[in-house]
Amino acid sequence: MTPLIWILGFVVLQRLAELVWAQRNTRRLLARGGRETNARHYPLFILLHASWLLAIATTVPLDTEPNWLLIGVFAVLQILRLWVITTLGPYWTTRVITLDDAPLVRHGPFRFLRHPNYWIVAGEIAVLPLAFGAWPVALVWSLFNALLLRHRIRIEDEALRPRRTDDPPAASQARSEAAEIDLLL
Repeated sequence: MTPLIWILGFVVLQRLAELVWAQRNTRRLLARGGRETNARHYPLFILLHASWLLAIATTVPLDTEPNWLLIGVFAVLQILRLWVITTLGPYWTTRVITLDDAPLVRHGPFRFLRHPNYWIVAGEIAVLPLAFGAWPVALVWSLFNALLLRHRIRIEDEALRPRRTDDPPAASQARSEAAEIDLLL
């Protein structure tokens, strides 16, 4: 079995396990009175991630030796992803679910920046194909991801705004806009 097959296999199994975990958390949050916000864009994320993996699988020759340094970077991104998931615990989901009585998470990676998972995913979408020399996949799917995240961050910020009691709306909006600009650059 080639490195491409076992690395892609790992990522597929990881994403499927995450979807199961996220669906479990979503059901629990909704049962506690949570509300999903603007779910129409959600299938686009599933399509983005599935097509990204498919693009790597179909454009990279099976015997391609990866850049192991970039695979190491990808491994670090997986550790960071796990940090985000464990920090959010029962509140981590792949959908935008808000629960009025839930605390806003301000520890773990959230101490350092907003939306750390989106930054990690942006890194993953670029790094994995680059590790196999598939720069067109990295470029195209990074652009698609940035466009979707721009929309998603607006939705998420709007859903969380009423719960940000110590965050003046103008400052919140300025940070949100700065994050969107950074994502597009």
